[in-house]
Amino acid sequence: MGRNTPPPGTAAQQQYIAKEMLRKRNVTACRAILLVLLLTVWELCARLEIIDDFIFSSPSRVFFCFWGMAADRSIFAHIGITLLETLVSFTLVVALALAAAMLLWFFDSLARVLDPYLVMLNSLPKSAMAPILIVWLGNHVRTIVVAAVSVALFGSILTLYNGFRGMDPDKIRLIYSLGDSRRDVMTKILLPGSIPLIISNMKVNIGLCLVGVIIGEFLAAQQGLGYLIIYGSQVFKLDLVMMSIVILCVLSAALYQGIAALEKRFG
Repeated sequence: MGRNTPPPGTAAQQQYIAKEMLRKRNVTACRAILLVLLLTVWELCARLEIIDDFIFSSPSRVFFCFWGMAADRSIFAHIGITLLETLVSFTLVVALALAAAMLLWFFDSLARVLDPYLVMLNSLPKSAMAPILIVWLGNHVRTIVVAAVSVALFGSILTLYNGFRGMDPDKIRLIYSLGDSRRDVMTKILLPGSIPLIISNMKVNIGLCLVGVIIGEFLAAQQGLGYLIIYGSQVFKLDLVMMSIVILCVLSAALYQGIAALEKRFG
């Protein structure tokens, strides 16, 4: 073969990459078109009085509501509070769930004892716990963080622990055959092999933490997007409610994409 001859399969690989890039551009374009279409239909229905824009609002009313609060920068304080509470609770969930799952894997008897209780706590409706948390902890930010952590923690522990248990047993036996300890199995096999699972679990937890923060802000907040939703519904400022919901959608998508970028980096 000549010196400048491309290796076999190069043309096919380039064609495949080109098709994948085209497919991604088409998906992105379709998403943008769908969003514009939904907003257009929503706005037209409001302007043609097919729906009551006082109750259902409209994209233009949401925009002007946001613009008014952006002018005095009050909306950014609410977004910042909700984002901070979400990130703090998310960090706690990741750290506590990973530590608890490792502890359960190290002590199998403890895992057998606690398994039904973890399942029960994971199945418990967390919104039912919020009023009790206010009584126990008071009307503070820590109540909101605890509420958010409780939404995601127990399911995350179960997912990570079951992931550890499902690790390739041959690799574990190999480590033991070389004379290494259970700690070595954890550091050399389980944790490195579970990185995709951990990051995938984080993608779920970031959304759950945001949900938990909003639940907490419904009951124990003077700032935040959850507070704006409750306040707007009480005083019939439904533009404020819809604006807060739209911001929450954008915020949740941005947080999810941030974890997805981390998955591409380490997955």
